[in-house]
Amino acid sequence: MDFRAKIKDFAEGPISRHLILELLSDYDRPNDKISELIKNNELIPIRRGLYITGPEMDLPSPEPFLIANHLRGPSYVSLETALFYWNLIPERTYEISSATIKTSKTYKTPVGRFSYHQLKLPYYSYGIKSIVYSPKQTALIASPEKALCDKIVLTPRVNLRSIKQTQQFLLDDLRMDSEILNTLNKEIMETWIENAPKKNSLKMLIKTLRVL
Repeated sequence: MDFRAKIKDFAEGPISRHLILELLSDYDRPNDKISELIKNNELIPIRRGLYITGPEMDLPSPEPFLIANHLRGPSYVSLETALFYWNLIPERTYEISSATIKTSKTYKTPVGRFSYHQLKLPYYSYGIKSIVYSPKQTALIASPEKALCDKIVLTPRVNLRSIKQTQQFLLDDLRMDSEILNTLNKEIMETWIENAPKKNSLKMLIKTLRVL
């Protein structure tokens, strides 16, 4: 059985080097085979010990959000990336931003740039939703409400102290649509505040959303 047939069942997610070595167990020099697969664009390394299938393999590949979840985990897609996904901001971002309980880190990979921003538990665990792309691909992303809270919590020097200032931040700086903002669940956001950073800013956010 050739390598493509062996790896086909795993192609929709990032693949560990350990698994690849298992699939190449009948090779005398499996590490040389991995180097050959990378050279031929059949495997793409996205970080040390983690790969996705390349275009020359002609197999389904993992969605970028799923790659983000695996590249540094545990994590979920958030901030501008999630805000754009939920149609809260108009511009697509050039990198995929995520929240993690690990230290902040950025990866520049052949398939894009991925940034990770540290949040503490239990706030980290609130408002995470799943996107099901296929039976083998489910990615974690912040809900619209959590993505907006994360944006305020993780943006340096953003301290919301008045309704006018908050409106300017939402409508002018982030260019959000007031009608979409009105659909956000303020009640669920209130339940997060006790364990959240920047409590006063999030309280002002909720107060502002109620009067938009």
